[in-house]
Amino acid sequence: MAKRLSTPNPRTYIGSGKVSEIRTAIQALDVETVILDDELSPGQLRNLEKSFGGSVRVCDRTALILDIFNQRAATHEASLQVTLAQMEYQLPRLTKMWSHLERQAGGQVKGMGEKQIEVDKRILRTQISALRKELESVRKHRKLYRNRRQSVPIPVVSLVGYTNAGKSTLLNRLTGADVLAEDKLFATLDPTTRRVLMKNGTEFLLTDTVGFIQKLPTMLVAAFRATLEEISESSVIVHLVDISHPLAQQQIDAVERVLKELDVESIPKLVVWNKIDNTDEPLSVKEEAQKQGIICISAMNGDGLEDLCNAVQAKLKDSMVPIEAFVPYDKGDLLNDIHKVGMVEKMEYKESGTFVKAHVPLPLARLLTPLRQQVAATV
Repeated sequence: MAKRLSTPNPRTYIGSGKVSEIRTAIQALDVETVILDDELSPGQLRNLEKSFGGSVRVCDRTALILDIFNQRAATHEASLQVTLAQMEYQLPRLTKMWSHLERQAGGQVKGMGEKQIEVDKRILRTQISALRKELESVRKHRKLYRNRRQSVPIPVVSLVGYTNAGKSTLLNRLTGADVLAEDKLFATLDPTTRRVLMKNGTEFLLTDTVGFIQKLPTMLVAAFRATLEEISESSVIVHLVDISHPLAQQQIDAVERVLKELDVESIPKLVVWNKIDNTDEPLSVKEEAQKQGIICISAMNGDGLEDLCNAVQAKLKDSMVPIEAFVPYDKGDLLNDIHKVGMVEKMEYKESGTFVKAHVPLPLARLLTPLRQQVAATV
């Protein structure tokens, strides 16, 4: 059912006529759950459940998303993140669980005469505090891992996009990783990073991230901060779009809003239209993409992946530092790193080492600083 309102009803979100219409449908169809596609206040949820007879569960958009996240959480970290978000959602909504209880007898619990709701809220706040500390520990661990990863300066490319855009399928196709890739909302909750080896021998790390969604609840953005921080460490962001979806533009806008919230607009970005094979007129879609400088692919059958890799490499080059260095033969590991993570334009073998002209990631350019200073003396 759909209803246009200039402003939501403060008591029941929808108007009394629509409440009556839904109540009739509940009775006729033996409905157990009613879902509203927006975030409702605790009072609105309570009033709707009373209006619908009390035995029907009323679920708002946030509760539904949290339920789906809970089903998809496959690791300890994802479970922590979802549990924290669920507890923060439940905290102001506990009242309805205990509205039937009278004030407790004095002395039975700490805080004489305390209502059960107040006890439960205190317990929940304590659990939320403990979860935040544990997630902060996870966040620090992730940062240490990223720092170690940066010591071997392989560029990182992050895959972002609306949920079910095909990010995990693309990661699997490019890297051979066995990552869960299903036609489901939020099939991926944990970032997965895999190495991609290009045909020319250069490498980059590709990270699959949690799918975005319109009106992503603030508590979920906060709970998944450790996961989303992976994006801020990227050299390039690939925004994957399911161009076959009828609401593709709205999904693009939703992803762009989240990226803006994450403050990663300064990172080079590549827009890629996926599932081109599922569109009604793939040729006209490709023509439009070409006009906008967008890459078209099918992660499922592999079409366009070479164009994508070339475009990623071009973006990576833009983010790299041009260097000229003289690498002694006893530092061959550095020359190997230049070949693996950089883009070599010229090499000359000399008596005591190799002169190399290339584009390399900034961390490697810093490591090469002493050797860059030797160029003038050796040439």
